[in-house]
Amino acid sequence: MPDERIVFKNVREVAIEVGPQGDPLVKGLAQFHNPNRVAMNLREINLEVFVDGKKSAHVQQRPKLKIPAQGDFTVPIEMQLSLKELGLLDTLRNLFGGKKYQLRYVGYLRVRVHGVVVKVPVDYKDELRLKI
Repeated sequence: MPDERIVFKNVREVAIEVGPQGDPLVKGLAQFHNPNRVAMNLREINLEVFVDGKKSAHVQQRPKLKIPAQGDFTVPIEMQLSLKELGLLDTLRNLFGGKKYQLRYVGYLRVRVHGVVVKVPVDYKDELRLKI
């Protein structure tokens, strides 16, 4: 079993594309740190993403990734933001103006350690300036 929680550090290299339904698709690299002396396997990422306090996206991915002991690792993630939840006109106006957004990621990672699956909680806040 891990002695310490895996740490969600940030999301970097954030890029915005238009998704299949016309909503913004945010892609980035989620960066984590494993402070434990044991390597693990990442089995699932399940996060709710809140933008300025409003639930705006859900990330559910099942990567099969080796997590190094006492090291950093990155996982590519995609989030389909809901303009409906954020308010279409305000969001478009703010994207062109380069507004800062408060992001909060809440959920869990599921990792396998020595054959045992462990659920690791995530609750991380960040600030992001998006501009088109």
